[in-house]
Parts: sequence; structure tokens; C-alpha cells
Amino acid sequence: MRPISVVAAVAACLVASSSVAFAQKSGGILKMYHRDNPPTLSIHESSTNSTVIPMMPLFNNLVVYDQKVAQNSPSSIVPDLAKSWDWSADRKDLTFRLQEGVKWHDGKPFTAKDVVCTFNLLTGKGEDKLRTNPRKTWYSNVDSVTTNGDYEVTVHLHHPQPSLPSLLASGYSPVYPCHVPAAQMRTRPVGTGPFKFVSFKQNEGIKIERNPDYWKKGKPYLDGIEFTIVPNRGTAVLSFVSGRFDITFPWEVTIPILKDIRTQLPTAQCQVTSMNNSTNLILNRDAAPFNDPDLREALSLAMDRKAFIDILNQGDAQLGGTMQPTPDGVWGLPKQMLESVPGYGPDVGKNRERARELMKKAGYGPDRHLALKIATRGISLYKDPAVILAGQLKEIWIDADVDIIETAQWFTRVGRKQYQVGLNTTGNGVDDPDQNYFENFSCTSERNYTGYCNPEIEKLMVQQSSMTDVTARKKLVWEIDKKLLEDNARPIVMWNKAAICMQPYVKGYVANVNSVYNGFRYEDIWLDR
Repeated sequence: MRPISVVAAVAACLVASSSVAFAQKSGGILKMYHRDNPPTLSIHESSTNSTVIPMMPLFNNLVVYDQKVAQNSPSSIVPDLAKSWDWSADRKDLTFRLQEGVKWHDGKPFTAKDVVCTFNLLTGKGEDKLRTNPRKTWYSNVDSVTTNGDYEVTVHLHHPQPSLPSLLASGYSPVYPCHVPAAQMRTRPVGTGPFKFVSFKQNEGIKIERNPDYWKKGKPYLDGIEFTIVPNRGTAVLSFVSGRFDITFPWEVTIPILKDIRTQLPTAQCQVTSMNNSTNLILNRDAAPFNDPDLREALSLAMDRKAFIDILNQGDAQLGGTMQPTPDGVWGLPKQMLESVPGYGPDVGKNRERARELMKKAGYGPDRHLALKIATRGISLYKDPAVILAGQLKEIWIDADVDIIETAQWFTRVGRKQYQVGLNTTGNGVDDPDQNYFENFSCTSERNYTGYCNPEIEKLMVQQSSMTDVTARKKLVWEIDKKLLEDNARPIVMWNKAAICMQPYVKGYVANVNSVYNGFRYEDIWLDR
């Protein structure tokens, strides 16, 4: 982005917000329930919004998606710790000019060295190391990062990558301090953001408080936020309806539950959006039975994807490939191409007939069933579709039990491939192929839970990453998407929609339509009471 574009973006935000600025009030504690214990408080070591939702308010990025705009896109990226940025003529160097006078929560000054340290963590080039590094593939194209004084930094790339600002704008991409060890960031994180960490108690909750020295003057409006851990969704929703909580955990309100809330609490302000979150299957390709490609295909063919949508979302969700469907998503596979992939067409009977043929080929049938365990995470977004999957697999002689795993153990288990088939959800941090493809399907990614590896597809991933012609890039992205589906790399069940509900006095929150990770700075939220 050129400096003039940054100035225009800031001016637009000021104009848009000036008419309502007088109504904003400072003070008060926002109370939200949280669905489970975060596995870590370190965003850079996290693969779940269980961490990002309470921790994003502690940090700033170089750039960030405008928190007042629902759809994340390159046009909604605004300045944060970087006040302007420019590409070099060959599009391989991106230079950021940084805000001055910013302090970390412990009082130490923020400088360009902190940006270098953050990239060194993410690329594995520094002395300090992350325990896990889910975003390493996001930044595999970074060659080096250099500084010019304390307030200018340049990211040097191996090849042009137009998506880099989009990746940096995600809630998954905060700037970390040089002087705080990565180990401390897991339990007592330090940022530059609008809120400071207070405490985290397992099975109780997380507390953060207003940063009185925040460099954006007048923000945040809230005095603090309290996240109370309530694993049972029904209990949590009843507590919201009774007034114990000001806001629900984002996207934990399903369409059926939403109807109950609107009946019991008509004054609730609820937003239903897409999530850039797919329900999908992860298959252990290195162990029986799914080291057999025929059985992987049979599993995908057996699913009635429309039934998942009807049961779980009362019809309000979408079918799609590996990229989020349009119109909320930008890169989604066209319907005709999607339905040409075996298992993704509407003729469920024909699909299952083919699945049974493959099962017979592998030695199974009415008199010899395949016994399976479906591993899934211990939250409703995972558990509910796992139960439906178990029922559908009976149609092809598979007897499946659901194996529920708590969040604290889930990522460790799938990372070690301690499962046969997993009912998984994948939330994409950024609606861009560079994030989704490299993180979930690259041969070397920590997040490639299934071990899928196709060198030819990986070459196409790199090719699309460098393309500046959006139309040409989109056609190549569709080609990759279709091939990933045909390979059953991570069979897609559905793309989810859900709601977040607020008490009528909660103001300033805008739910994203194509990410569950990027809209939680909370510096613009205020309480009108």
C-alpha cells in the first residue's frame, strides 16, 4: 500500500466514525463466556480462536483489518504499528514506517527490533524458539528483515507475494517483544495493545484490563473484559439470557439456539455470519485403514453433506471446497466445478452406491463391517457433526464410535496422528490461498494434520502466490482446490454459519464474515448503560 492510500484510508475511517463518536462512553467491564480452556496464551503458538479471542486485545500488528468492516480484504487493511508502507519496484521488498512513542505493557519502548524478533520467531531464525509454529508456512517466503533506525523496517522476500499484507493483518500475526521470552508469552503475555493481561485460571476464566498508556489516545473505552469459562453451551446461553453475560462467545450460537434466544430475550442483538470455518475430515493416511486411497474416497462418498446443513444449521450454511464459498468468501470454487468432484454432487444415493463398491473391494460388506473411532474435540462445533457422521457411515458398513478429546489434548493428539479419522473444523486466519493452502496442505506444515503431500500441487501453490493478476490467480486457485478435493486431502463437509449475540447496551462490535480470528481488538467496543 502506498502512503497516499494509507492517508485516504485513515481519513475515511475518521469521517465514518465522527458522526457517532460523541455517543461513546468510557468505563465498564465487558463480560463474555468462554467455551473452554485455551491450550496456550501465546497467539503465535496457537491454532484456535480459544486463544485469539481473549488475547488479540493485548497486541498490535504492523497492519490490521479494519475492525468496523465485516469482510476482510486487501482494501480493508489499515495502519496499526506501521503508519505507512511501500513495495519496491520488483515487489520483493516491503518497507514499513513505524509509529513512534509506543510502549510495551511493561513500559519498555517498541522499536523496529521487535518486528525483526517477531519474524525471527516465525521463521525459526532467532535464538528464542516457539514450542509450536503453526504459521511458519505463512512466512516461508521471507528471506530476511532489516531495519533503518528504530522506526523503519523492510521485509525482503524470495519472490513477489501480494498477499503478505493480508497475512500480517490477521489476529494471528501480532508483533511480539524482543525482551520477553517466548516461554513467558505462553502464560503471561506482554503486548502494546489496548488491554493488559491480568490473570488466567484454568476452568475459571481470563481477565484483562484497560491499558492506560495505550498509544491510541482515548481508547479503549472499556475498563476491562472478563472471560468466564463455561464449557456447557446450554448453561452458557441460559446465563447470557439471564443477564450474567453481556455477549456470547463468538459463533457459539447455532441457528437452532438463536431461535431460542430470540424467543426468551427479544432485546438481544444477534448477528448471523459465515465464519471462514469448514467442518471437515482428517484421515490418518499413514495407518490402516485410511492408508488405502479407496477407503478414503469411500468415506467422502458416503456423506450426505446437505443433511449436515439441514440438521445442524436448519439449512443456513454452505457447501464448498477448500476455500470459503462466495459471496462472503473471495476465492470459493464455482458450484459447477464443485459438483463435478466425486462425492460433492447432489446425488447421494449414487455416491453411496459407489462407496459400497469401494468397501467391497477392500473386503467389507453386510457381513463384515469396519469398526472405527471418530476422534473429535470436546466442543459442540465438533461433537455434533461427529455424531451425524457416525450415523451416516452405517450406510456403507462402518460402525463408528465418537471419541471426544478435550481441547488441551486435541492439537497434540492430531499432531501426533493419534487418530484414525477426525471430525475437525478448520478456521482460516485469512481468506487467502497463501494462508489456507500452505498452512493446511503444504508437505512440511505443522498444521497439515493428515500428512497429505503432493509436490505437483505444491508447485502450483507457489505459482499462484506470486501472481499479481487476480483473475488469472483465481483460475489457478480453483484448479488447486478441485485437485485437493479429488485427492481427499481433507474432505470438506460444510462451511459453517453461526451467530454472536449481545445485550442491547453493547456497542461497536462488528462480526467478520470471512474469519473467526481477526475481529477481536475490542478497542472500539463500549457499553451504553
